[in-house]
Amino acid sequence: MKSPLLSLPGAVPAEGVDEDVAAHYGDLFREQRALAEGAGFVDLSHRGVVAVTGDDRLSWLHLLLTQHVSDLPTGEATEALILSANGHIEHALYLVDDGDTVWAHVEPGTQDALIAYLESMKFFYRVEVADRTAEFAVVHLPAGSIAEVPEDAVVRETPYGRDLFLPRSGLEVFAEKAGPPAGILAYEAFRVEQHRPRLGFETDHRTIPHELGWIGSAVHLQKGCYRGQETVARVQNLGKPPRRLVFLHLDGSEVHLPAAGTELRRADEGPDGRKIGFITTSARHHELGPVALALVKRNVPVDAPLVADSTAAAQEVVVEP
Repeated sequence: MKSPLLSLPGAVPAEGVDEDVAAHYGDLFREQRALAEGAGFVDLSHRGVVAVTGDDRLSWLHLLLTQHVSDLPTGEATEALILSANGHIEHALYLVDDGDTVWAHVEPGTQDALIAYLESMKFFYRVEVADRTAEFAVVHLPAGSIAEVPEDAVVRETPYGRDLFLPRSGLEVFAEKAGPPAGILAYEAFRVEQHRPRLGFETDHRTIPHELGWIGSAVHLQKGCYRGQETVARVQNLGKPPRRLVFLHLDGSEVHLPAAGTELRRADEGPDGRKIGFITTSARHHELGPVALALVKRNVPVDAPLVADSTAAAQEVVVEP
């Protein structure tokens, strides 16, 4: 849903799946610095909002998700995945239970497929699944924010800040009071710095959770009985994933950032060297300069200098080889 905050002064629409919110409001680095200081907010109102109600909501979701949620305390944030039968990532959910409802925000446009799957798995359980995207908007307050949270908002507290499920009718009033707006590019720069994968960015049709470091944060290893669990257990106990997520420091002398999908090669093999991975997300960070997340083959040495087209890149380990 196109955000009304795109009418704010300086707003420049983002691209791709984020096109319904602002990329920035005129000054990317100022917006990043404000967020780093705990000021302002990020409009994430284009994300899908799914609500699950009913007495069996937690025990039912526990059977379907990769995360242990049967005893999820009220107000405690968590994240979870839904996998294919072969263990490939299909959905990523960012969850909180308010005592009556499990609220989840998901990638823009993915809520219909998610709800269709959940509806197909209801059977005799006392649950109701609803798309609440038209009624609720997601906004993000950075860590340290002292912005007033509306009483009718559901809060999801994380180490990176608070996600609010805010009645969409109050979005513009909230924006007037919450401080300077920051665009999705500022939010993404911090996500890259924090090594946090994003569905559809760091994932493709064959991604498994181990490749992205989602074991633990989104996948609980002491539970079973969910689709794709056999693959998770087999890789965890008997092998290694074929690829691994890395954080890259990019050559700051280059004018252009390498786009998502840009092939990575070892610098010592020259421009005709073997492809060993690809950029998944690149960003300009107000302190670190140009940075990126990338997927590389597991056996690429952690100290190997890389190159993305003509841009030199140095690795930091996110997922151990």
